[in-house]
Amino acid sequence: MAKQKTLNRAVFIETMDCMPVSKLPEGPEWTYEIKLDGYRLEAVKNNGETILYSRRRNILNEKFQYIADALQKLPDETVLDGELVAIDSAGRTDFNLLQNFRSAASKIHYFAFDVLLHKGKLLTNNPLAERRAILAKILPQNDHISVAAVDHSVMHLLRFVEKHGLEGVVAKRSDSVYEPGKRSALWSKYRVNAGQEFIVGGYTPGSSGFDALIVGVYKGKDLMFAGRVRAGFVPATRREVFAKIKGLKISKCPFANLPELSEGRWGQGLTKEKMDGCVWLRPFAVVRIDFAEWTGGDKLRHTKFVAMRDDKDPRKVVRET
Repeated sequence: MAKQKTLNRAVFIETMDCMPVSKLPEGPEWTYEIKLDGYRLEAVKNNGETILYSRRRNILNEKFQYIADALQKLPDETVLDGELVAIDSAGRTDFNLLQNFRSAASKIHYFAFDVLLHKGKLLTNNPLAERRAILAKILPQNDHISVAAVDHSVMHLLRFVEKHGLEGVVAKRSDSVYEPGKRSALWSKYRVNAGQEFIVGGYTPGSSGFDALIVGVYKGKDLMFAGRVRAGFVPATRREVFAKIKGLKISKCPFANLPELSEGRWGQGLTKEKMDGCVWLRPFAVVRIDFAEWTGGDKLRHTKFVAMRDDKDPRKVVRET
């Protein structure tokens, strides 16, 4: 067992992220979990109080106090990592339902998949298999809490995910350490269904504030334009989204790959002429978008807005497929 550092007080620990892959790694050292569509959530227990943190360190107790209450039996000076989801009537995770948390409290569930600190002992340098064993012993399971299920067969889990229309699969090495704040290949994620997070870098004006969102992803330090999104909005959603982005207005286009020379085969390109009618935004707001595919020119086809994601760090939004 790795040498353990002792902390006097449990604190938020930067989350470790998965590396997007086009093919899942295989071998006896790999284990697999269902990729859950929810909020990444850390539970920090100190002096008899459990605080729930989003990955951006926002405290979520006011929204999900019943989750904090359900974790009260955790030992003091303990930190868990996991995913908060809403489960629909078909047993699938539903991000839109999660956003309506007040009306969906009975469907909200926290799947813990790691323990980073246990009774003041820092476990980040311990192998994942050891951390999982500790987690299974200490987690108070009930109607709102459980340990994330682990499968050792990638083909079995892929078939299950495809059959039930789930988002994808996460692969983790059993011997992996926890690397706070890093995106590591020791943890990989594979999407079955096309859809991911994008950064809103601008919009075209229209009813309820905008006609289409202009979105992209980071490639290194550069924000790269990926497409425009018109579908998926109703008037109330447009008003809600516009209220969150209108204060981010800037004068300069934030995308490194604009303007484009032509509109392209699918008419999604942004030429200099089209850019004259755009409003640019500081790249801060993150949205979840479903789409048909990436084109050969690294643009999105058939986009549809799903939800705002205020729990995601925009600097970590990259192309996942």
